[in-house]
Amino acid sequence: MSAPLDNAVATAPRATRREWIGLAVLALPCLLYAMDLTVLNLAVPHLSADLKPSSTELLWIIDIYGFVVAGALIPMGVYGDRIGRRKLLLIGAACFGLASILAAFAGSVAELIAARAVLGLAAATLAPSTLSLIRNMFLDDKQRTIAIGIWISSFSAGGALGPVLGGVLLEYFWWGSVFLLNVPIMLLLLAVGPFLLSEYRDPQAGRPDLVSAALSLGTTLSIIYGIKRLAESGFSWQPVATILAGIVIGWIFLRRQKHLETPFIDLALFRRATFSAALGINIISVFAAFGTFLFVAQYLQLVIGLSPLEAGLWSAPSGVTFIIGSNLTPLILRYVSRANVITGGLALTAASFLVMAQVDGGAQDLGHVVASYVLMSLGLAVIFTLTTDFVIGAAPPERAGLAAGMAETSSEFGGALGIAILGSVVTAIYRPLISGSLPADLPEAAALAARDTLGGALGAAAELPAALGDSLVSASRAAYVDAFQVIALICAVALAIAAVIAAWLLRRGDTPTETLTPSFDGETS
Repeated sequence: MSAPLDNAVATAPRATRREWIGLAVLALPCLLYAMDLTVLNLAVPHLSADLKPSSTELLWIIDIYGFVVAGALIPMGVYGDRIGRRKLLLIGAACFGLASILAAFAGSVAELIAARAVLGLAAATLAPSTLSLIRNMFLDDKQRTIAIGIWISSFSAGGALGPVLGGVLLEYFWWGSVFLLNVPIMLLLLAVGPFLLSEYRDPQAGRPDLVSAALSLGTTLSIIYGIKRLAESGFSWQPVATILAGIVIGWIFLRRQKHLETPFIDLALFRRATFSAALGINIISVFAAFGTFLFVAQYLQLVIGLSPLEAGLWSAPSGVTFIIGSNLTPLILRYVSRANVITGGLALTAASFLVMAQVDGGAQDLGHVVASYVLMSLGLAVIFTLTTDFVIGAAPPERAGLAAGMAETSSEFGGALGIAILGSVVTAIYRPLISGSLPADLPEAAALAARDTLGGALGAAAELPAALGDSLVSASRAAYVDAFQVIALICAVALAIAAVIAAWLLRRGDTPTETLTPSFDGETS
């Protein structure tokens, strides 16, 4: 049985110039996907002054995009397998462009929230469609790894370009202009996509199961919403009940899949060690990365005392390193096995958090944070490139959309868990420490603000007499440094565990492609 598979791998067709040009086209929506996650943060003060949303409404304006994306990724990936990945991508691109125009000219909070929800739904078509198209365009393992590295780099580039372009637009135009960034790029995709991208679909796909799609959406939305609310407002029964409801809906969803002739999700994928291990490693890595991004930004500004611009500039080397690392990964694979490269990347990232844990509030902190950030980006670039490759390669080509949706959903879960759990750890450590070290003569209002957050403490200190304010600043920063050290150590331990998982499970299937039978429609219209 091994000879046919070996021959299939050996004779897998190599991509031509058309596929590489098509990859450049696929990078466009990924660039926008990442940009749209960042530009709104810059526009918040401006749209708040114009639309005057309440605190709850502002939270929905910011969060609704991510919620809808997280919930719709798997259903969109599955529908791409059924109706055609290029078709779904172009439909999503058209909807994304139209929703961007609606968001730009929204005249009320309700209109903006609705437009952001449609943007999220359209964005959920982009990542799984582009990644599943890559799976079918690049059947050669080595070429596919290079393509995935470029695909991941486009997200990083979008995250870096978003604040810069958004800042320029906000300097000269109204807040809605940041959404219009999307329109010309989506028009370009719609113009060239039909000619440069081949269509792929599962020719044996059954009719879409709308009940399963609704259950999948309900599961993901409920759990992610509950986790984010726990991170924002602390423990309460409402977010816990929401998470429990999502788990129950998920159980119903899984039970339904076992009785469907054509299941919405092929549960057999999870019996492949490389597929499940790669998803788990991805969740742990995103947990550590996204969970610390917020706290590193706060550390640079509130502990070290950098301005937002200075903090952004000192963070820039990590973004450049990530792009370099994701594109160097295929070169490293010429000399080292995939499992060993992922294990090494996890070990490097764990070491970066150990460096980060050396901060002590002193003069060397900036060097520790920047060095650890660069090391972390290098390790994560390797991890994300190869875990994505393992997930996509473990699925047969006709199920690539499902695999892509699951890869992206695992990232959403990891990010939400990281922010919620590490945020809770910071709060649990910071508040008792600051409460025990507040100056005795501190006014009650200032004490309440200081116990809440480090930002609140620094704001209260600015309004106090110099000596008392300096004392409060020193106490609050010391408490935050201690909390920061603990979450860095937690991330290091989590990544070390992931490295053990990688060394144990991924070696069993070091070549990511377990089947290369091209059972898909390859029409080129």
